[in-house]
This record gives sequence, C-alpha cells and structure tokens, in this order.
Amino acid sequence: MLKDLVQLIAEALVDQPEQVQVTEIEGEQTSVIELKVAKDDLGKVIGKQGRTARAIRTILSAASTKLRKRCVLEIIE
Repeated sequence: MLKDLVQLIAEALVDQPEQVQVTEIEGEQTSVIELKVAKDDLGKVIGKQGRTARAIRTILSAASTKLRKRCVLEIIE
C-alpha cells in the first residue's frame, strides 16, 4: 500500500512516468521504499533544497504511522 502511494506521487511529478520504479524492502520493524526515476526527472522528485522529497517523506510517514509501521524513503540515482 505504501509502495503504491509513493509510485502514484512520483508518477504525477515526473515527465517520464514509465521510468518510475518503486521497490519495498521489508524488515522486522522498518520498511525501506526505494524510488528510482529517470536521470532527467531526478530534480523534479527532489525539488529545490529537497523540499519535494521532504514532502513525500512526510506523507509517507503519516501513512505509515496510521498503519503502525515505520517506513523510510530512499531516492536512488
């Protein structure tokens, strides 16, 4: 569910939504969600001074808290 949320947000932000790849690595207490986008779209996902990335992480944190999980977003170049 959280993976789908990140994918939906990322596809809405980028110019090449078919290049968006989201993988989820589940641990015992924490899930790591890895987001990979095209090189040209990396700046759009990160945003000025990382504001967009911080906003995505905030939304993910709120959603994961509701599910009683801990989730971390990693943006892969």
